[in-house]
Amino acid sequence: MVNFVLVHGAMHGGWCWKNVRSILAKAGYSVLTPTLTGQGERRRELSRQVGVETHIEDVLETLWFEDIDKVHLVLHSYAGILAGPIAERAVGRLSSITFLGAFLARPGECLLDVEPPDVAARYRQLATEKGDGWRLPATSDFLEQWGITDSAVREAVGNRLTDFALACQTQPVVYDPASLDTVRKIYVRHTAPQMASLHRFWERAVSSGWQTEEIATGHDMMLQDPQSTVDLLMQIAE
Repeated sequence: MVNFVLVHGAMHGGWCWKNVRSILAKAGYSVLTPTLTGQGERRRELSRQVGVETHIEDVLETLWFEDIDKVHLVLHSYAGILAGPIAERAVGRLSSITFLGAFLARPGECLLDVEPPDVAARYRQLATEKGDGWRLPATSDFLEQWGITDSAVREAVGNRLTDFALACQTQPVVYDPASLDTVRKIYVRHTAPQMASLHRFWERAVSSGWQTEEIATGHDMMLQDPQSTVDLLMQIAE
């Protein structure tokens, strides 16, 4: 059986894949949508101790306890920086990694290293002034940043956003880049609108010869156009 593991980005949770998961499941695919520690319905677990390594382990534990292979791992936004460590430690389990409007980080880089400098500075300031120095508060400003215009989607997302640990943005990832070389990689960018902060990763994917795809939505593709997202994921799996 083909297995999908769909991993959400910052301030979201497994809930954001609800419609995509339903369509894929009806088509006969196995679909897991783990929620990362401190996010979504696990928001009460948010603490200063939550960081990148916590979230890497969340995904690895899902793969281990479900004991699945032939996995098409889909990483949205922030979750893209988890790719290298997961590929290194989940040897033999992954069929592909899809970066869905995702950030990429080389060994030794953290999320704020690959964000535009002005964005990184703003996030640090927000954490200092409104997040007790260790978390990034979830606000409606992110809906604008992510290009979410549909009123129903804005309400659904805005009501469910959760604060995000600053350590997830400042802890560097550590992995052997050769571990990613053995896995099929697909980069999907969104075009309506694009996010300027992601353009460099699209260019890196193109220059590296990865498979590249586009979806005409804003950043939350799985919520803004679940059917197109599913169609693309099924195409990748087949």
